[in-house]
Amino acid sequence: MSTGKVRVLIVDDSALVREILSRGLSSDPGIEVVGTASDPYVARDRIVQLKPDVLTLDVEMPKMDGVEFLRKLMPQYPLPVLMVSALTQRGKQITFEAMEAGAVDFVTKPSTDVARGLGVMISELRAKVKAVSKADVSHWKRERGAVSTPSKQQEPVRKSHALAESTDKVIAIGASTGGTEAIRKVITALPGDTPGVVIVQHMPAGFTKMFAERLNEQSAMEIKEAQSGDRVMTGRVLIAPGDYHMELKRSGGIYQVHCRGGEKVCGHRPSVEVLFRSVAQYAAGNAIGVMLTGMGADGADGMVTMREAGARTMAQDEASSVVFGMPKEAYTRGGAEKLVPLDRMADELMRLLRVTA
Repeated sequence: MSTGKVRVLIVDDSALVREILSRGLSSDPGIEVVGTASDPYVARDRIVQLKPDVLTLDVEMPKMDGVEFLRKLMPQYPLPVLMVSALTQRGKQITFEAMEAGAVDFVTKPSTDVARGLGVMISELRAKVKAVSKADVSHWKRERGAVSTPSKQQEPVRKSHALAESTDKVIAIGASTGGTEAIRKVITALPGDTPGVVIVQHMPAGFTKMFAERLNEQSAMEIKEAQSGDRVMTGRVLIAPGDYHMELKRSGGIYQVHCRGGEKVCGHRPSVEVLFRSVAQYAAGNAIGVMLTGMGADGADGMVTMREAGARTMAQDEASSVVFGMPKEAYTRGGAEKLVPLDRMADELMRLLRVTA
């Protein structure tokens, strides 16, 4: 008999971490921890036996790391997986490989001020467990393990050297839960001479730089973590650094970004709202706004402002979103003109660029 609670299986080689996560998640009335596992082999049996709605998976484990486990699991038994990641360089790398192999999002273990950090992490984990519990990851079964291999095994991407002096067009993208893979699919499908792109993806400090570096290896455009003063121009993608708001500015015919601290907006820093409002102000009808998968409503009102300023806008459709929160809000509030499946997003962007040229 269904209790209506989200059923979670916790996989971690540390007994202490399993205990902390179990207690933290169980204290939420909407979540039931149905079991724990100390390694992927135990986890595999428990998944079949307990049929959890969501799996939390430690990034680094003995016997088989989280990525290898996901590559085996997702084609056979796809379910929403949240990675629990360390802030180490290796931890970050494995986290992104895990997202490419099917994990939908991650939370980070606190490295300093553990007592306070743990509370923040548990609260974030609870919210994400509930948000991703309904995520449709069945396409991993259809793909029968055709997971994205790390880019070093792929053909080298030929970069465009067409970094133009200026561009009138700006593409602004906002994303949260499930967004790293959604962004990757859109950006790698765009040609090297696409107008400048600015992106806010909700992600902790320290992860955005590696995300940009990994994406840069796979894309025909130049991708970097943004710094204040960076030019927005054809062939370049700027990703807001974790923990800093990013705003578009205009100086004569040149677009630049400004990265700053400040209070969280819509519960986030960087905030999509901050980016979209600045794009509405400085690029107006020369902008295209895109809202991808994510929970909450960050950027929904900002997209309304963009559309009112003359920008063209779209949001990811429900069927292809890991979490249809941000796209839904952008659409229902009148910010997004239409809902577009993820695999058609790049084509739709190119079509809009042609009709607004």
